[in-house]
Amino acid sequence: MSFRRIEDAPSGTTALVRVDFNVPMANGAVSDDTRLRAALPTIRALQAKGCKIALLAHFDRPKGKVVPEMSLGQIMPGLARVLDSVDGLVFVNDCVGDGVKGALSALPPGGVVLLENVRFYPGEEKNDPEFAKQLAANFDIYVNDAFSAAHRAHASTEGVAHILPAYAGKQMERELDALDAALGNPKRPVLGIVGGAKVSTKLDLLQNLIAKLDRLAIGGGMANTFLYAQGHEIGGSLAEKDMADTARAIMEAAKGKCEILLPVDVVVAKEVKPHTQARIAALGDIGADEKILDAGEKTVQRLREAMKRSHTLIWNGPLGVFEVPPFDQATVIAAQEAAALAKAGKLIAVAGGGDTVAALNHAGVAGDFTFVSTAGGAFLEWMEGKALPGVEALRA
Repeated sequence: MSFRRIEDAPSGTTALVRVDFNVPMANGAVSDDTRLRAALPTIRALQAKGCKIALLAHFDRPKGKVVPEMSLGQIMPGLARVLDSVDGLVFVNDCVGDGVKGALSALPPGGVVLLENVRFYPGEEKNDPEFAKQLAANFDIYVNDAFSAAHRAHASTEGVAHILPAYAGKQMERELDALDAALGNPKRPVLGIVGGAKVSTKLDLLQNLIAKLDRLAIGGGMANTFLYAQGHEIGGSLAEKDMADTARAIMEAAKGKCEILLPVDVVVAKEVKPHTQARIAALGDIGADEKILDAGEKTVQRLREAMKRSHTLIWNGPLGVFEVPPFDQATVIAAQEAAALAKAGKLIAVAGGGDTVAALNHAGVAGDFTFVSTAGGAFLEWMEGKALPGVEALRA
């Protein structure tokens, strides 16, 4: 897709930058500064243009009220460590009004201020036009670097972008370029892997993907629903039996367009406990008291071969109960294969979603994928083919 980038922005301006600083905290301190560090490339790019920079974010869910323990002021020590070369980093205990105006007037070019939690105002989540005008009042340009919030039509993600000249930040740019390479304009053949527990939560996703992919591998609990829909006995496995007709309709709609890969063998056990007794079972050999908890060796090998025949992979959701060994093996082996192909330049491998990121970290390969999105809901909605308000507002 074509969207406005920081390179297109004028120099010497005052920039309002929407970032994702909804960071985890422990004992009053930032426990993981990944999201803080993710903003650095955008900050550096704007500093190179001689811009004054104000960072705008939400933190937790104050629901339009001032909640002191949800103040962004508490992340200042962590942000100061990340921005160690920035002189005079300042926190402003508001995000609109004279306090912001005063802080910006005192700020040198390249200086950075952090504004207070934008969700302290009810107008934020309501996308109130008057509040959007207040946010925009002290700025020349707007930069959105928070893809994780781009699926929300809020004042700070969408409203302001229609008032000020709007540009994608560097992290947003990386995300959009990666997703375009995976689904928008991919190098074919394209393989998708979709796992997770329920068909019902990923119905829009599956229906969109069968129209865009060459092959779609279905794993996790949702694969059990598809196997049940095909008439296989699944014992005591997690499944949405009331979604059997929907599963059959998806398989029918995919015919001639997208090859659906379901498990051909599975790992079963009588209980979900670490290192419990488990076995590989063929379809049709699953006991009434057994649960399907992972994909089997033949299924994983077939998936590895499908990866080798593909140029692009997009992955959302684990193949089994990866949090409980030994039911992590299919996910780990498949992830290692994808990572090796990506590292060798043979596969564009893009993945996202909370469980997916955790699974790739568990496998130790997240850093070898072409791109791993931590955006959660926004990533899922993009895969579902939905327009994201915060992204649409950046289109060139």
